[in-house]
Amino acid sequence: MKIYLVGGAVRDELLGRPIGEKDWVVVGATPEELVAKGFKPVGKDFPVFLHPKTHEEYALARTERKISKGYKGFTCYASPDVTLEEDLIRRDLTINAMAKDENGQLIDPFHGQDDLKKKILRHISPAFAEDPVRILRVARFASRFGDFTVAPETIQLMEKMVDAGEVNALVPERVWKELQRSLTESYPWRFIEILRACGALKIIFPELDTLFGVPNPPQWHPEIDTGIHTLLVLKAATKLSKDPMVRFAALLHDVGKGKTDKTLWPKHYEHCEIGGQIIRQMSQRLNIPKKYEELAILVACYHSSARKIIDATSKGILRFLKNVDAFRRPQRFEQFLLACEADVRGREGFENEEYPQAEFLKNIVKKCNQIKLTDEEKQGSGEKIAQILHQKRLDVTNGVRHQRLHQTN
Repeated sequence: MKIYLVGGAVRDELLGRPIGEKDWVVVGATPEELVAKGFKPVGKDFPVFLHPKTHEEYALARTERKISKGYKGFTCYASPDVTLEEDLIRRDLTINAMAKDENGQLIDPFHGQDDLKKKILRHISPAFAEDPVRILRVARFASRFGDFTVAPETIQLMEKMVDAGEVNALVPERVWKELQRSLTESYPWRFIEILRACGALKIIFPELDTLFGVPNPPQWHPEIDTGIHTLLVLKAATKLSKDPMVRFAALLHDVGKGKTDKTLWPKHYEHCEIGGQIIRQMSQRLNIPKKYEELAILVACYHSSARKIIDATSKGILRFLKNVDAFRRPQRFEQFLLACEADVRGREGFENEEYPQAEFLKNIVKKCNQIKLTDEEKQGSGEKIAQILHQKRLDVTNGVRHQRLHQTN
């Protein structure tokens, strides 16, 4: 029995990156032997065991054979006669198919270390095409390793997988999981770029694919193309926040522009309302968590209003703050403002644009939340108390507006 460290831990160690979970492969053993040593079996589809002390995963070396479409269409074979190389060749990319033995010796049958040095994401074998999840994984790795390129032959293979309908077999939960994970990486926009490059975006996220080629008014959007603007906004959001919810909302903020009246382009009337409807449909299709959906809808529906809010009346400002639930949901309001700021900065030449709207609105909310009602004011009906509170908030908003006008004049 021989034990090898495999996969991401080996890759990240060679890259000098922090190592997260460690995965191990056991060659030349049976399930009974591992159980006798105290390992706990946990694998449902193939033999995986938890180490009795470290609780890290140890998998018996195995091979796989494709029997039907989709990422679940495999049969697995694990036996003491399966070699390490046979186990490694079933993996996706060369950089993920390296191993280290118990003495720390690198085992690299598919030249993953060379591809690490060349910064290339390359598939190992034609078997890559048997699992559509690998398309999502390549896109996610591109979002993690921003200066890596995908090998042309790998892109071509991914295109063939899309044409063969393999991508249609992806389940919503896995699609969302990979998107969500990419949004936590340093270059999340590359996830979208790679999916688009191989033709998968139009099937997996048609709402985003349709934005490319949709024009915006050039005086406000020098980049013109809505798809390009969307990726620039995601880049801006990545600089502003590590929160994947903020980044998700930024990604979908203009999703309604793909469905506005084409005869009126580059103007997009009602794109905010349309965007909210599209996000609801998308969330239902992909089982997106409610908190992500709600923030994204809020940003889609109100990012344009937020941009113009400084010029609004006090009543208009309070109506806006009520619509975005700023008084009751302050943390989500902070997320909302970050995504709106990313929208302003996500334009060619506007990367460092100021966004005074955020401090202006936060100042109003802060002062309104400091309002105290007297005992006498609290004695009235609920409707009367609401009227008093509204008037006090109106007075606060007037004061903040006048202070800003005085500072800018």
